[in-house]
Amino acid sequence: MSFFSLSLIIMDLPYAIILFIWVYIVVMFISRYFYQLALKHGFPEHSATYFGRKVIHLLAGGLVAILLPFLFNEPILPLALAAVLTLAVYWPHRTGKLYRWFQDPNNMYEVDFTIAWGLMAFFLWFLDKSFWLAVVPMLFMAWGDGVTGIVRNFRYKKRIKAWEGSLAMLLVCLPIGAIAGWAGIASAFVATFAEKQKYIDDNVAVPLVTVAIIVIAKFFFPAYLTSFY
Repeated sequence: MSFFSLSLIIMDLPYAIILFIWVYIVVMFISRYFYQLALKHGFPEHSATYFGRKVIHLLAGGLVAILLPFLFNEPILPLALAAVLTLAVYWPHRTGKLYRWFQDPNNMYEVDFTIAWGLMAFFLWFLDKSFWLAVVPMLFMAWGDGVTGIVRNFRYKKRIKAWEGSLAMLLVCLPIGAIAGWAGIASAFVATFAEKQKYIDDNVAVPLVTVAIIVIAKFFFPAYLTSFY
């Protein structure tokens, strides 16, 4: 199956449009609602911003990722969708007109998120055309890290790398990793430690270590990695 097939891209296009609209709704309305709700309940603005961002992780990045194996036949449109969203969240940082309910003037981590999401969807498709190998690290980044931030936010009302959040991430990532077999389970532990470190954005660190383990397992230890096709 060639990913250059125009017929497959046309077949996937309606789903890409629908999911783009869904992501727009999540980013512009649902995440802002939770940001305002957090402010209403006494959370500091910076903390409320991270609630808004994690809602996007869960409802946009994570939900779209898990739908890839069911809706898409090629990796071009997922990559294109991520590229458009990357530009959409990068441009406010350039102009200084941030969407304050999910963007922090001190970092551009949401830009890293969209880039990593698109690259994983694209490149891991060449190892597994069902998209399931891509889904695992994408959900680690979206749902694992999303739950982590929410738990820490409720506990400390600020962005902090506390162990409560790490435990929550591990509990979320273990069943996700199990989709890919023992290599996926191992990557759940490694991804949790990658998120806990403070030196590299976890939207970069988590995908890097997870994809590295999956690729190594694919080529050198295939018995420990689920085959989806």
